[in-house]
Amino acid sequence: MKENYQYPLDYTWRQEELVVVMKLWNLVEAAYEKGIPLAEFKAGYQAFKKVVPSIGEEKRLGKEFQQESGYSLYRVVQASKTSTRKILKMEAKS
Repeated sequence: MKENYQYPLDYTWRQEELVVVMKLWNLVEAAYEKGIPLAEFKAGYQAFKKVVPSIGEEKRLGKEFQQESGYSLYRVVQASKTSTRKILKMEAKS
């Protein structure tokens, strides 16, 4: 993980929307760093999709986040769809 990076955000979003998106980035980080409850990630992702309904924009933001942090939103979302465990813990790619 890189230190001191910025979250990809759209500053035209309302404050509540910025908070939702920032929470998702925190959840992705937590999935890699310590593991999080699967239900918590799914709820955060659903809230994120209300702010960012476009798949294209989600991909763009996810790619920016991965370039900045090294963590993949796509991989976490895919794991959350197939996981049968209560805790979502990602393994960092080397």
